[in-house]
Amino acid sequence: METMTATTGTTARTAPAAVETTRERAVRFLLAGLRLALGWVFLWAFLDKLFGLGLATEGKNAWINGGSPTKGFLAFGAAGPFEGFYHGIAGAAWADWLFMIGLAAIGTALLLGIGVRVAAVAGGLLLVMMWTAVLPPENNPFMDDHLIYAAALAVLALVNAGDTWGLGRWWARLPIVERNAWLR
Repeated sequence: METMTATTGTTARTAPAAVETTRERAVRFLLAGLRLALGWVFLWAFLDKLFGLGLATEGKNAWINGGSPTKGFLAFGAAGPFEGFYHGIAGAAWADWLFMIGLAAIGTALLLGIGVRVAAVAGGLLLVMMWTAVLPPENNPFMDDHLIYAAALAVLALVNAGDTWGLGRWWARLPIVERNAWLR
């Protein structure tokens, strides 16, 4: 197929539009669902720690009630080779703020399908740090859900999972994102 370019008057070859198979479509929707699920995991953790909704955080320990989202677990639950490091940052205001901003931003980006690559890197880093807080994991010599989630985030970033059921295509057309593909 050839098309005439308006600016030069020359013809250019364009590839015919690819037809998506049923399998490719199913994978695309499955990965979009995975992105939404992981986004909700991060955003729910933020909301529960912020408001103390009673599932993982009691109301009296909510961040808005003066509780620390990092103190309890890092001070009393951290174990293994990095225990001293995590005990040292438990309850620090900067750690609380970074943790909460990270949870909210990663969750929001994944749910909206924007900045999925940045969210995947930040989320992967946060998850690996959470994994290192308790080594070895309780039920396996090295593997746990934190590493599985981190790997899933990497896959989502690689396949532009924000384009399906999200604002990824719109986001990708923003001039700053066009110039800096890592923001995709």
